[in-house]
Amino acid sequence: MYTEARKIQLISEVLKVSNEATLEELESVLKKKSLQHRKVKNPSIYDFVGVVSKKESEQMKQAIKDSCETIESNDWNL
Repeated sequence: MYTEARKIQLISEVLKVSNEATLEELESVLKKKSLQHRKVKNPSIYDFVGVVSKKESEQMKQAIKDSCETIESNDWNL
């Protein structure tokens, strides 16, 4: 709740500002922060390209192949 109270206090202080330059500066700061926030993205598989060597990649594929169960079509018959 402390954050909400701080926001309300900030809005209250902004409403008291009458200097145009101060308002422009506040807008600039908020826009800058908003743009920085939007640039943060969730990592994707493509962020890891080049991190794993080809040899490590092949080892991972083999480990998956060795550890996964094989689906038998006869197991699905009732």
